[in-house]
Amino acid sequence: MDVWVNEARQALLKRRARLKARGEQEQPPVEGLGAGLSEQEHQELRAIDEALARMEDGAFGQCSRCGGAMGRYRMRAVPESRYCMTCSTGVRG
Repeated sequence: MDVWVNEARQALLKRRARLKARGEQEQPPVEGLGAGLSEQEHQELRAIDEALARMEDGAFGQCSRCGGAMGRYRMRAVPESRYCMTCSTGVRG
């Protein structure tokens, strides 16, 4: 596995652990969502989990829309990205 992919994995795992710890510190869990996190934080957790799954599947760094390479700089900056810069224009979610 490339060094930059491993770096991205470690960064995602750290962010995921921080979010989960934060949620556990606050209020009791809400059905299946984790505790005390905002909807935006839940979306971030889902995006992180999806990115980690793409790493396992070998699809990390490929645009989910066009299938092209997303670029190392984009993946380092936003490792949970699903779309390349071209496809991300106007795409939500």
